[in-house]
Amino acid sequence: MCVSRFSKIVPIALLLALSACATPPSRINDICAVFEQRDGWFDNWHRSAKATERKYGIPVHVLMATVRKESGFKGNARPRRTKLFGFIPWTRVSSAYGYSQALNGTWSQYQRESGNFAARRTKFADAVDFVGWYHSKTVNNYGVAPDDTFRLYLAYYHGWGGFKRGNWTPEIQKYARDTDDMARRYQAQLRSCGG
Repeated sequence: MCVSRFSKIVPIALLLALSACATPPSRINDICAVFEQRDGWFDNWHRSAKATERKYGIPVHVLMATVRKESGFKGNARPRRTKLFGFIPWTRVSSAYGYSQALNGTWSQYQRESGNFAARRTKFADAVDFVGWYHSKTVNNYGVAPDDTFRLYLAYYHGWGGFKRGNWTPEIQKYARDTDDMARRYQAQLRSCGG
């Protein structure tokens, strides 16, 4: 009798644990709340972001603001689909996917260069590591400061070629300013919650 109940409880508990990971955190404008909601034993976002900061030298608040802007912390985020004849869902505007919205080609380059061939765009630890890797290449190749969220985001959004050309539309500059503002807010919040 006891074993039978236990065998029913375990799968339900596992499903609840997995569904909690699948939903994005609420209160995404408060980094302390985000880290509080994702502080599990296996999936600890604060620990992953700190590890990325140590590895690449990109501050946690810059990493998290980038992920926040790109996906709203949704692990399965994708760009919208285009419409055929104005109403039939068709192809997506790009191959961006996951927390980091990394494109297929750039993700493959990251996997090759990092040696992390099992990395998944839907796993936060891998996605934040990708963001750190990408930003660190921008720092090293283009002389951008590791905490210059505005310029790092311009390079992230446009790619290195577009960043080098400097043809940034006012709309993209606004995205970069918004990301920079979020990073500053996150930085202030992290001081209050010991991040």
